[in-house]
Amino acid sequence: MTAPSGFDAQTSATASATTAEPGSDHGPGSVSEPESATAPVPGDPAPASFVVNIPGIADADLEPEPLDASQIVAGDPVVTGKVLWESPDGQQIRGIWQITPGVVTDTEANELFVVVSGRATIEVEGGPVLEVGPGDACVLREGDRTQWTVHETLRKAYHISL
Repeated sequence: MTAPSGFDAQTSATASATTAEPGSDHGPGSVSEPESATAPVPGDPAPASFVVNIPGIADADLEPEPLDASQIVAGDPVVTGKVLWESPDGQQIRGIWQITPGVVTDTEANELFVVVSGRATIEVEGGPVLEVGPGDACVLREGDRTQWTVHETLRKAYHISL
C-alpha cells in the first residue's frame, strides 16, 4: 500500500530511524535504512522502531468516512480519513483522520493520536475533560464513551489497537 506523498508504509515500518549528521540531507523525521537492514517480513507483529515523515500531512487528501447520524449531537460535522497501514490481522491500524466543527459522541478503541491541526474538547464519561490542539498527544482507552466538541477542524495522526 502506498500512502500520501510517496510514503511506503510497509517499507518504512521496517526501516530504522537515524539521527541526522550535520550537513547531511537527512533532517528530523527522516527515515533511512542502515546498510545492515533486512527485508520486511510480512506479518511481522513487532516491526523495527521507525520514524515517519509524511510531507504535506497537514493537507494530504483524505477520503469521506461515514458518521452515524445518531452520533451527531450538534452541527453538521464531516469526517474524512486515510488508513496508512493495517496489520495483517486487522488489529492494528495507523492513519490520518479529520473532523469538521460540531459535537459528536463515540465509544473509543485503544488509541494514541497526535493532533496535527485544529482544536477540540473531549469529554470522557465519568472521567477527565481533555483539551487537545496542535502537537498534543492523547491516549484514549477502549470502551470509553466520549463527547467531542470540535472547535476548529481537527486533523490527527493515529494508531489504534483493536
